[in-house]
Amino acid sequence: MSHLPVPHKTLIVTGTGEGAKFYRNAGKNGELKLQHARDLEPGDLADQGPSGKEPPDTSPQESMEATFAKILARHLYALAQEHKFDNLILALDPDTLGEARPLLHSSVTGKILLELPKTLVNSTTDEIERSIRSAL
Repeated sequence: MSHLPVPHKTLIVTGTGEGAKFYRNAGKNGELKLQHARDLEPGDLADQGPSGKEPPDTSPQESMEATFAKILARHLYALAQEHKFDNLILALDPDTLGEARPLLHSSVTGKILLELPKTLVNSTTDEIERSIRSAL
């Protein structure tokens, strides 16, 4: 089974509506070897609010997840504007990926190599690498 190569320094983001972990691909020649770079914690979501209008039947959990998706999208936009990544893999839980996708700017979406709707934020780097390889 052949896999598409993952370029060196590709930004890999795993996350849920409660936080995200950022990794870089330290592998060379298309190899995938994740190196943890940083975490993105949501902070006080009540002060930031979700994106757009929310339906009246939205639970507090759903509202917080929508708000974090907005924070993540803004953070990725800022990194893209600063030329901090050329390639991106998003491995977010399905709900967060669905919330974040329409909020991502074209300068971010144009760099996405893979969207993986899977909860991997608490997985080991080996498990994340296996999941990404099997999806490519």
